Amino acid sequence: MSRRLAPADARQALADALSAEYAAIYAYGPIGVQLSDAERRAARSAEAAHRARRDALVLQLSGDGGQLPADRAGYALPFPVTDRAGALRLAVEIEERTGAFWRAALPVTSGAERTRALNALTDCAVRATRWRRAARVTPVTVAFPGRPR
Repeated sequence: MSRRLAPADARQALADALSAEYAAIYAYGPIGVQLSDAERRAARSAEAAHRARRDALVLQLSGDGGQLPADRAGYALPFPVTDRAGALRLAVEIEERTGAFWRAALPVTSGAERTRALNALTDCAVRATRWRRAARVTPVTVAFPGRPR
């Protein structure tokens, strides 16, 4: 039984989402150290969710026989994270950015891949909303998650 290869556009969108997941995992390190108690547990949970998505994508994309984007040893953060406010701001930004990559995968995927992309976008949107609430940012939700502002 041969595996169905993902169409090139879908494969590229999923590879881009994988790169976003790598960056999200990295970002939760500096985020977590600036938080305490329940927020730190939420950051660990978010990192674990991104790790699970990364692992699933690695298995899927490597099973298709194509090249995987490489994880990097480090990523440039968009701003220094030196306190709780910066950590919460970065958590929102990371979830929004990652969600944008999953949103981009929606029109080029179908079936189970599209369902996976939609679930990932939804998860990112929910986490971003929770981080906005913790940071007391309004509005706490956005009309179209993953869409550029």
